Amino acid sequence: MPDARPLLPVLLRLHDRIRDGVVAACARQSQEALTTVAADGAGEGDTIYAIDRVSEDLMVEGLAPLAAAHPLCLIMEGLPGGRRVLPDGADEADCRWRVIADPIDGTRGLMYQKRSAWILTGVAPNRGADTRLRDLVLAVQTEIPLLKQHLSDQMWALRGGPVEARRYDRMRDTWQPLTLQPSRAADLAHGFVTISRFFPGVRDVLAAIDEEVVQAILGPPQPGKAACFEDQYASTGGQLYELMAGHDRFIADLRPLMQPVYEERGLAGGLACHPYDICTAFIAEALGVQLTDGRGAPLDAPLDVEADVAWVGYANARLRALVEPALQRALARRGLLAGSPTGSPS
Repeated sequence: MPDARPLLPVLLRLHDRIRDGVVAACARQSQEALTTVAADGAGEGDTIYAIDRVSEDLMVEGLAPLAAAHPLCLIMEGLPGGRRVLPDGADEADCRWRVIADPIDGTRGLMYQKRSAWILTGVAPNRGADTRLRDLVLAVQTEIPLLKQHLSDQMWALRGGPVEARRYDRMRDTWQPLTLQPSRAADLAHGFVTISRFFPGVRDVLAAIDEEVVQAILGPPQPGKAACFEDQYASTGGQLYELMAGHDRFIADLRPLMQPVYEERGLAGGLACHPYDICTAFIAEALGVQLTDGRGAPLDAPLDVEADVAWVGYANARLRALVEPALQRALARRGLLAGSPTGSPS
């Protein structure tokens, strides 16, 4: 297997360049300019905004010197067909690496200056169309801060090695070591617990699953008390960070499992998480975060821009043992698991 370690410093410098370039663009251009739709994919995939083009161009430019020595296949939304072989003219079969990237995960929150976005990159040995998330051997994740925010975090890992992290102060242009520690809590009480329901269509069903799971574990609401909290952070990378940093205890993004509900309601399936959104998952796993697909199996997906990915994250193994049975019961009761009878989604 080829050694991915020489790629790490290149990717770290590239992430820094993208972070600084996007922050500069946010400072220089109006919100209206950055929120202009650059491409809509004819109804398929995510909408590409002007701010996305800034980071996409920097990603391609930054990988070019690396590809000059060893051809690579870049997998990224916004590219024709979802991938591009670098350098131009090289044969995909000759590529040593497949690099999957999301140059801005959390575009909407960033372009309205509501919340940090993230640069996500994963690297896997090239196995052509058979390459999967589980083949990734290197991942880098970098925060793109808001203009009013002077600190941003960065983390990375090589498969089988430790997680490394640091915090950048853009006012002083300095770095400090950063320790990430997922929550060690054994229950959900008073913690952040979220089932993602970002977009219209099936939010009522996702909310009902949320209520069922939480009440199965914590019991009915008590007068004047908040049993737990939620955080609808519309960025998969951001959600992974919240688990890694010890802020959240349980997050589930079940949108791909909702297809039977969409069909019953005569609706097209909504936007879901894709492999590039969760290509840094093994950093969280290396810290002890328990990640599964929506049915409780190991998290995996093809390395492309089309696949819909359901995922569930537990801050530790004890929380998984506590929450997973209740979640699986709630999904099975609605006929949302493979092999379960189709039932009422309400």
